[in-house]
Amino acid sequence: MTYRVLVDDNFHYMDESERYELGTFTSLEAAVQAAQAIVDSFLASEYKPGMTAHQLYGQYTSFGDDPFILASDHSKVTFSAWDYARRRCEELCSI
Repeated sequence: MTYRVLVDDNFHYMDESERYELGTFTSLEAAVQAAQAIVDSFLASEYKPGMTAHQLYGQYTSFGDDPFILASDHSKVTFSAWDYARRRCEELCSI
């Protein structure tokens, strides 16, 4: 079983021509870690001291990369970049 991580661009919502493939992974855990790293990188670059979680999340959903995971057997993968970003925004902005 393999897992492909594809990345959409929130700024170009529903425009598949802006999609790219990050890579193929042999475990779901590795694919999730790669997808999380995409989100974390964007959040780290956009975070400014004093920013609220709501503001940072708004930046992500408007302009960030939106990775998703496809399993080779077409089974459903439950990773959600938006849910992960929401949690990370809360964590980053509560420091």
